[in-house]
Amino acid sequence: MDVTSLRAVLAEMRRGLLPSRFEKAQQPDAHRLQLGLRSLRGTLWLELSWLAEAPRLLVVEPPLKQGEGSTLAQQLQHGLRGLALVSLEQQGWERVVALGFAPRPGEPIRRQLVLELMGRHSNLFLLDEDQRVIALARQVRQDRSRLRPIGTGDPYQPPPPMAGEPPRLEEEVASWRRRLGLLPQTVGEALMGAYQGVGPALARQLAQEGLARPVQSLEAEAWQQLWHRWQLWLETVAEERFQLDWGGPSDYRCWDPEGPTDDDDDYDDWAINRGLAGYYADRLGSRELEQRRASLRQRLLNAAARERRNADQQQGLLEAVPGSDAMQHRADGLLSLPSPSREEIDEAQRLYRRARKLRRSVAAITPRLELHQQRLAAIEASLTFLEQAENGAQLAAVEEDLPVLLPAREGQGPGPSRRVRRGAAGGAPAPLELRSSGGLRLQVGRNHRQNEWISLQQARRGDLWFHAQECPGSHVVLKGSEGTPSDADLREAADLAAHFSRGRANGRVPVVMVPTTDLQRIAGAGPGTVRHRGGEVLWAVPERAAGLLAAPPRLPGTEQP
Repeated sequence: MDVTSLRAVLAEMRRGLLPSRFEKAQQPDAHRLQLGLRSLRGTLWLELSWLAEAPRLLVVEPPLKQGEGSTLAQQLQHGLRGLALVSLEQQGWERVVALGFAPRPGEPIRRQLVLELMGRHSNLFLLDEDQRVIALARQVRQDRSRLRPIGTGDPYQPPPPMAGEPPRLEEEVASWRRRLGLLPQTVGEALMGAYQGVGPALARQLAQEGLARPVQSLEAEAWQQLWHRWQLWLETVAEERFQLDWGGPSDYRCWDPEGPTDDDDDYDDWAINRGLAGYYADRLGSRELEQRRASLRQRLLNAAARERRNADQQQGLLEAVPGSDAMQHRADGLLSLPSPSREEIDEAQRLYRRARKLRRSVAAITPRLELHQQRLAAIEASLTFLEQAENGAQLAAVEEDLPVLLPAREGQGPGPSRRVRRGAAGGAPAPLELRSSGGLRLQVGRNHRQNEWISLQQARRGDLWFHAQECPGSHVVLKGSEGTPSDADLREAADLAAHFSRGRANGRVPVVMVPTTDLQRIAGAGPGTVRHRGGEVLWAVPERAAGLLAAPPRLPGTEQP
């Protein structure tokens, strides 16, 4: 959030948030604080974040109740109790905001909440009347900052002054142009180096296509256009005539480089705050999703490597069994000597015992090897579910399976050989549900538990089961018990099974179609592991499933509008 965006959100806050009484503080994560404030418009929530990649100050939608017990939240709850937010100050071109709290408007400020939005140096401070730090988001020790170490009880010191000249509307074009042309730089570097408050995003908005051009190469017309946009930006900031627009040289901007537009009578008083809150929620949510996905992927890959090692070990033992016959023959040869010695008799007995042990081990090794192979297949299927997960709920569905895929020593509950009790993951599974073109329900499992639920527990006579042949993926059940499926229904179910499989990128995928009554649970195997008798193979096209998935999935029991 640059200075322009910060001033835009503060302009909206001053109109709609001052004054407002403090009611609640909560800290949902390590880099974010949320304040509940009651104003004449009702309770509004302010979010303050010192996350290095996305420091921000915004009015947000009412959040979930979480993080009330954090130390910082409790310190603010105690320090701001009974006070009202009466001022929002941002001096010059610094990305520092001071929120002033007093018993009533017009009375002296008792507490200040100072938010510094400065990248990796971002921080939050609660100050008393004497500008001493009562609480802060993170301590700044001497080894972290020689210029400004600061901790609880220290007097607050503002950040070091910024380099460059403060932008002024009164500056003449000749002075402005001379300042930008002092050094042989690009236009973007000159704007950011010569003036305060100009960051990379604003420089792109001002210079547009000429950002990387050397200043000395600008023609008179290019200088005139840059000067025009510079003046428009300064006027927008001075008059607080902000508006939120998307796209262009940066993701968003809070002013119009083309000049003012007609006022909209339906303008939302919180348009900029709500728009930017949605922007950050979407971007940070996507980042969190990818972090969770990467963590899950690594855990599953580690589990797969462990199962392969165990399977290779059992396979090696199994391959050693044929050597028992050679041992038997060697022992027979030793005892067939004319007068075997005591050592030769002991060696023969040892070979007999080892040969018998190897032959007996087949009965133990074979099921172990099958179990490792089943677990490996389940992990491969979970990796497919993970790759195709599109939101947090689908990632959570993959996490549900971890107790049966990862060993108990990783803190994931039961070991891999145990089955998860029905309902252990919290209520009935919620598979993806769609309607075929013929109006029949289509159920798609997004994890092993959902696969078992739709294929074995909820299946009825007449239902049809679909799965990509010899390929990890989702179970798909067409509810033929609710009506007679048409050829189009069968084709759509097969396309879904191909789409939600490891073969999604292929042009055509063989899909097995089997009545659910012909499915059998494999004893001792994990959830969703089935075998079937017979079946018919259909050739499916994964791309055709996009038409069914374009509409939002409907919940069980709902009718198509």
